[in-house]
Amino acid sequence: QVQLLESGGGLVQAGGSRRLSCAASGFTFSNYAIGWFRQAPGKERELIARISWRDSSTYYADSVKGRFTISRDNANNTVYLQMSSLTPEDTAVYYCRVVFTTGVTYWGQGTQVTVSS
Repeated sequence: QVQLLESGGGLVQAGGSRRLSCAASGFTFSNYAIGWFRQAPGKERELIARISWRDSSTYYADSVKGRFTISRDNANNTVYLQMSSLTPEDTAVYYCRVVFTTGVTYWGQGTQVTVSS
């Protein structure tokens, strides 16, 4: 079955860096775009980065542009989110998501990132 498994979260000091991973299984990973989302307490889940399947083109939300980098390793069915210059405002649960051409959507279980000031 389709699975997305995030890892790499934890506690990091402001100004620090962290790399998140999203390991995928159960589908042809190289054929699909993958998105990273986050949800902070009391806020809606928001798209922060996305990487296409065709040419690995990327999209970033303004809130993370220049600080976060999304990449993918199709050989290992994994998408990464390299985060740098972290601030307490980046504290959230981070999720990866895939949407199939049928519209069926799968989410990972999320990984908590906490940035201390």
